[in-house]
Formats: sequence, C-alpha cells, structure tokens
Amino acid sequence: MNEIGEALKYARESSGVSLNEASRDLDIKPEILENIEDGRTGAFKDIYELKDYIASYAKYLGLDEKQLIDEFNEYMFEYTSKIPIKEIEKTIELKIKEEKKDEKVVSPYTKEKKKYNNWVYVVVYVVIFLMIIVAIFWSVKQVTINRSVTDTISYRR
Repeated sequence: MNEIGEALKYARESSGVSLNEASRDLDIKPEILENIEDGRTGAFKDIYELKDYIASYAKYLGLDEKQLIDEFNEYMFEYTSKIPIKEIEKTIELKIKEEKKDEKVVSPYTKEKKKYNNWVYVVVYVVIFLMIIVAIFWSVKQVTINRSVTDTISYRR
C-alpha cells in the first residue's frame, strides 16, 4: 500500500498540485488523501470506500487507475491471505453449527406435538364441571315450582 501512496504523492507533487487543492477538487477531506499517500489503510473502516478514493485520486492525477486498483487488490489479497487456515475453518464450523441449530427436519412422523401445560386441562375440566352443575340446577328448578314437584303440565288460557 505504501507504493500506491508514494506513486500518488509523487504524481501530485510533480504536477504542482497541493494536497488542499486536490482535496477541494475531489471533494475529499485532506486527511483522507494524506492517509492514502502515507499508506495507512487502518484509518479506513470500509475497504471499498478506500478503493473508490484511490480510483478517483488516480484519475484526477492522470495515473492509470486500473493498474493502481490492481495493485491495491493484490495488496489486500496478501494482507487477508495471512489469516491462518485453522481460524478460517473454525469460523466456518461455528457458522455451520449455528445454522444447524436453527434448522429442524419436520415430517408427519417426527413432528413434535404441541404440549399444553397441565393448568389448561384443569381449567377446561372445571368449566365443563360447572356447566354440568348449572344445567342440573336449572333442570331441577324447572321441574319444581314453589317447592312442589309438578306432575302435569298446565296451560293457561
């Protein structure tokens, strides 16, 4: 990355453009251009944004932007390829385990039935029992009038 920054800085200085002038023309903060020229990739959160800055800056200075982007891609490949393979494999395994936890195979034969709590059954039985008691009480009340049992049905006219 230092070579890319040095090439950009050399092109800017040889064309007689100041850092502030380039910043104004590109509408990029001078600190960003300075970080690019010094090769400080750690100052950027988004690597794609850095890539766009490099391309814009190279085009502005009249350099071959494709060549600089290719160099940047090679640098990033070398930088990221230094991650140990065991760490990459471990991360992949953890990701697969997390996905398997979320994934369940369901068929009519292995499907788990929804289990209700015992209190649901108790409430249902109590309601049914109360309804039976009310029905019995109501029917007895209908049959008895003034504490006497009616044997015949009387009609009023």
